[in-house]
Amino acid sequence: MTLPRQVLPNRFYMLSRRCTQRQFLLRPDEETNNAFVYCLAEAAQRFEIELIGSQQMSNHHHTVLFDRFGRVIEFTAHFHKMLAKCQNAHWGRWENMWSTQSPSLVELVERSDVIDKVVYMATNPVLDNLVDRVDHWPGAKLVHAMLRRKPLRAHRPSHFFREKGVMPAIIELHFTIPPELGDPDAFVEEVRRRIGETEQEQARKRSESGTRILGRRAALRQSWRDSPTSHEPRRNLNPRVAARSKWHRIEALGRNEAFLIAYRLARAAWLRAKPTLFPPGTYWLARFASVPVLSCSS
Repeated sequence: MTLPRQVLPNRFYMLSRRCTQRQFLLRPDEETNNAFVYCLAEAAQRFEIELIGSQQMSNHHHTVLFDRFGRVIEFTAHFHKMLAKCQNAHWGRWENMWSTQSPSLVELVERSDVIDKVVYMATNPVLDNLVDRVDHWPGAKLVHAMLRRKPLRAHRPSHFFREKGVMPAIIELHFTIPPELGDPDAFVEEVRRRIGETEQEQARKRSESGTRILGRRAALRQSWRDSPTSHEPRRNLNPRVAARSKWHRIEALGRNEAFLIAYRLARAAWLRAKPTLFPPGTYWLARFASVPVLSCSS
């Protein structure tokens, strides 16, 4: 059973999820790139999520976001559901598209942690030796749009959505730098610089080891039924917090532990039909069982 998660407003996260069996079900092509942008943009607008950056890989995605109103769980479920339906229709398949493992949702505590994850997200194709530069990756031009701070436009995927349905015919995906991260230009410039440094460092490592990149054309030729030949690490830790600062990390983990203790005590009382208040940030029981929850200011 998954541990309860405290969902509070004004939190930064990196959301990641991989496809079932590591298959290349998000392998770049025109329809897949469009569907990824469309579903991400529609879900973000629907649930008032501020997207900072995203990267569509062939068998997983990373998305960094700011959740101003505590709606990240709804956003995650809707985005993954709609994209899975689109891709199953695109490939003519019926089974689950995503791994049965829960999505990874890591809280980013400080500005430096957000930058670290944005750079990791953006350079994923380079770190995996698929291409030598981020802008050579043939997926949707998400990093390009983030760095230039210009929207991406996507049309409603005709292979799944009804022509006269309620979903918008055209939608724009906007990346934003929340004011909580300081000067937007300084943030983007630091990300741009570190992306360049990562590209150079990875090129040096490939030169020393003799490793070759897969290349854009080879990535596009891969079958969606294929999966990587590399060994998949299993039973690793699934962190909920990322913080470069040791003390901020300890503080965040302490808050999570305090929430779990309060939640378990409240749940035990609730199951015995005793009056109780659940701690701030209780999500599932508040939404589906209407349990009383303390406000964040209490």
